[in-house]
Amino acid sequence: MYKFAKILSAFVITVATIVFAGTIFLAGYTSGYNSGKNDQGISDEKSLSQFISSTSKPSSVTPKQVINTKVIYVTPAPTPNWGGPQLWATVNAARVQNGVNPLKVDEGLCTIASIRLNELLQLGSLDNHVGFAALETRTDIKPIFDGFSDVSEFLVSGASSPQNAVDLWYNTLGHKELITGGQYVWGCIYAQNGFGVAITAY
Repeated sequence: MYKFAKILSAFVITVATIVFAGTIFLAGYTSGYNSGKNDQGISDEKSLSQFISSTSKPSSVTPKQVINTKVIYVTPAPTPNWGGPQLWATVNAARVQNGVNPLKVDEGLCTIASIRLNELLQLGSLDNHVGFAALETRTDIKPIFDGFSDVSEFLVSGASSPQNAVDLWYNTLGHKELITGGQYVWGCIYAQNGFGVAITAY
């Protein structure tokens, strides 16, 4: 009887030890597993199989497109800072270089040049001399035309300097006469913002 009790006691102790060790092992395993899940960024609600499935498949989230935009700063062209007096002097200097007389100022022709320049500035472009032809029939301007045998108009636009305007006239068929035409005696020139109006007469 004593021997049986001793065996039973040893058996109980062994079972208790196994149960205790198993409990410790399970507690440690569960703790480590949960800790590992959290370290991997897995929520408590997501199972390990779901985690493996989600990490093994390519992401279905479309990355945001980044559009590279380049800002281009354009420096506006400087407004020409020359006017009628500078262009007048340059035209007369070119005429002298080409062996013809410099033009003499006529106030009536200056009235025409002033009107025409304002018309072109408002229009923002050349008008193929339409405004000039209209002035010939205006009652207040017609006497100026009648005072000469011939009145001519020379136009230029987009010139960056007085010399550039003269070059444009000189290299354009029909306008070259402003620089080389010795028949012209009188004249007047108005200019602004790259536009130039030269009125000549004889």
